[in-house]
Amino acid sequence: MQFGRYFEEFEIGAVYRHWPGKTVTEYDDHLFCLLTMNHHPLHLDAHYAQSASQFNRNVVVGNYIYSLLLGMSVPDVSGKAIANLEVESLRHVAPTFHGDTIYGETTVLGKRESGSKPDRGVVSVETRGYNQDGTMVCVFRRRVMVPRREYAEAALPAGVDPERPSFPEPRG
Repeated sequence: MQFGRYFEEFEIGAVYRHWPGKTVTEYDDHLFCLLTMNHHPLHLDAHYAQSASQFNRNVVVGNYIYSLLLGMSVPDVSGKAIANLEVESLRHVAPTFHGDTIYGETTVLGKRESGSKPDRGVVSVETRGYNQDGTMVCVFRRRVMVPRREYAEAALPAGVDPERPSFPEPRG
């Protein structure tokens, strides 16, 4: 299985559907909140969410959904990336709740060769996340710097396949 793409492999208008989806659990949401020190009761306190919010239940923290979608897109978009350059926009369109399953897809919006380094280019993409009902919950646009194939392959020692690294022989 391919992991990421070289600059030449991106086609404007191509859509990559990321698989598999991820069912968001209460544990996932709470752990992300605690790791990032987001202690808002809408995400952590079921009683508060039921009595003081319009949703009557906990809402998954939006940055977890963004991070999840970003991670889902790595094998298709940025697996070979030199750098993630910019998140141009990020919108949380609808809430996500514990038990929702998130699916993602990315569309290639544009690409350009680097003006200063011939071994790379910049690809612009939009990633959208949907829940199990097909409701869009998150959308973001970003730019990724990726290598050009000929330069990347020329830099590798003969016989080395970056998709299948070799591992040391076990000792003992």
